[in-house]
Amino acid sequence: MARIAYILLCHKDPEAIIKQAQRLTATGDHICIHFDGRAKPEHFRLLQEALGNNENVAFSEKRVKCGWGEWSLVEATLNAVETAVKKFARASHFYMVSGDCMVIKSSEYIHNFLDENDVDFIESFDFFESNWIKTGMKAERLIYRHWFNERTQKRRFYATFNLQKKLGLKREIPADIQVMIGSQWWCLRRQTIEAVLNFTRKRRDVMRFFRTTWIPDETFFQTLVRHLVPTEEIRSRTLTFLMFTDYGMPLTFYNDHYDLLISQDYLFARKISPDALELKERLGELYAEKGVQFQISAEGPSLFRFLTGRGRQGKRFASRFWETESTLGRDRELMLLVCKKWHVAKRLLDKISQTTNIPTIAYLFNEEGTELPDLGGIQSTLGKRTRHRRALMRMLFDYYDTDRLLICLDPSALELMQDFFSDRSTTRMLEIQCDFSDQYLTGHAIRIGLAGEQTPAETLERLLPTIKRDIFNESDRIRDAGFENLSRMIEGSSEDSHTNAIKNFLHVTDETAQEIVRTDYLFSD
Repeated sequence: MARIAYILLCHKDPEAIIKQAQRLTATGDHICIHFDGRAKPEHFRLLQEALGNNENVAFSEKRVKCGWGEWSLVEATLNAVETAVKKFARASHFYMVSGDCMVIKSSEYIHNFLDENDVDFIESFDFFESNWIKTGMKAERLIYRHWFNERTQKRRFYATFNLQKKLGLKREIPADIQVMIGSQWWCLRRQTIEAVLNFTRKRRDVMRFFRTTWIPDETFFQTLVRHLVPTEEIRSRTLTFLMFTDYGMPLTFYNDHYDLLISQDYLFARKISPDALELKERLGELYAEKGVQFQISAEGPSLFRFLTGRGRQGKRFASRFWETESTLGRDRELMLLVCKKWHVAKRLLDKISQTTNIPTIAYLFNEEGTELPDLGGIQSTLGKRTRHRRALMRMLFDYYDTDRLLICLDPSALELMQDFFSDRSTTRMLEIQCDFSDQYLTGHAIRIGLAGEQTPAETLERLLPTIKRDIFNESDRIRDAGFENLSRMIEGSSEDSHTNAIKNFLHVTDETAQEIVRTDYLFSD
């Protein structure tokens, strides 16, 4: 049966570390702690006093002062791993965790999982071919030497970096290794760890190389494991559930995220708020339980974004200065067809296109695949369309050689509506308010990733009222915005009411409006 030696790098909050170590070792597993050399000595003494008599706890024999992005993080990990290998001869797996991590499965489940999967779990993607690095340095991390910390010694970091670039002092990557990159939260088998340690003693050239790379904790183990272990014995994924905001900051979990966390296909989660005492207590109790059945689903990231984003009205993208000064054109008319049921809006859009000469475009700010003409790349992604919306709309008006253009928007796009209504052009809006059955809401939740086929019925029962309430709140926010030239079609209203709404929106005759309103199966799901 699997037995785990947890490798814990930490630097603060000794009381929380003590509780974490006690929980993880209560079922027979081990933990080796590297407490940062920069930390307060009294905190380290507190750890030693509380855990010193626990035979399943060890402290790294060598402590180093760690800095983000530095080799010191890898050095600290290697020191802790060497201690763990020496002290815990029965450990079959070594699992990297931090002080912000919490287990989200039972010990029984974790051991069975590792027994059934005789592989190493570590993200390892090709450094140069993958898009794992989103911003900042890429090749420069490797081909130049980095002796200083970019965060604490910024001037020295960039002075030495720019001098190397100026003098052309690039270096070669060791010829027989393929540099990989990925998360530093891994779980490796004992034979893999021993192979890595043996490699570090034999290949001093590789060690010298990584010592002066930037952020080596994302490349060192990822590269060596891929170099030493057959591909079929590696799963390029982490077993620690973590997510990041749009700005690259790790998301934090709180007391009300218990159900979400235990349903994810991971063994640990990061980061848990220090204030989430109830969550920590429940997860700690869960670890020791027997016979727990977990209903695994994969909608965690999208569900988290949905629940934590409810009610937020901040701008997703700031307007560029040249966009705020631009206009679609004083004599132009932009018509916005707003509807949560996209298929209803698209049916109406098709009918309008057939009965008028107004150019129409479906959900161009919501669907990547919306058909658009080639406008030089500005239309290529949703991000570009949203950031440069006024420039995009001007180009579409010019492309279709028209002064009237109709597009569909989701009701959540309030910021786009406000921007278009503030333009010097004329903007009109038709909001279609639909009825929503539980069956539709369930399908909607699955389509947008808030639920999956395995989502328990009780979770859906709690989720559906929230989705419905959010849809109604979106409509209320549109009403509260006080837009001029706003018409509404409400499902279940009379044909005359619908005809008047279409007539006011499109400025068409009664006959044309009636023809549009009589669109076959307009509101059906």
